[in-house]
Amino acid sequence: MPRGAVGTLRLAKQIMNNGIFIIAHAPLATALRQCTLHVYPDAAPRVVAFDVAPTATIAETLGEVRNRMREFNLDGLLVLTDVFGATPCNVAQALPDGVHVRLLAGVNLPMLLRAVNYLDQPLEDLSEKALAGGAQGMMQVSCAPPVTSNTAAHD
Repeated sequence: MPRGAVGTLRLAKQIMNNGIFIIAHAPLATALRQCTLHVYPDAAPRVVAFDVAPTATIAETLGEVRNRMREFNLDGLLVLTDVFGATPCNVAQALPDGVHVRLLAGVNLPMLLRAVNYLDQPLEDLSEKALAGGAQGMMQVSCAPPVTSNTAAHD
């Protein structure tokens, strides 16, 4: 530390280059990606979808997913699957390390939209934000129609 400097050290957060890999039963992965890109079109290169066909085996799917993962040149990868214990999640669990890959099951659109906003954060933070977004995006909503004063009879 230079002479006369105050004894505080500020660490800047490193900007990360993370991606999202959605692995889900067909056609859910592609549909979730399309919905996400409807809101955040610039995220297209960093959000990839892989639809698992109903007849696909774990071995076949794992080979195809590993081939797709070779396309990524990122610091970290958040893998999102639809159902814990189902083929997409089982395949994702067989992927490489937990250092550069995080896996969350139970993907939903609020989770994805939140995650896209934090792609430049460290992978652990990205994973936590995505999980929180998914949970906070679920709520019970009233079935009563909204009360509005300027609604036409046909609306």
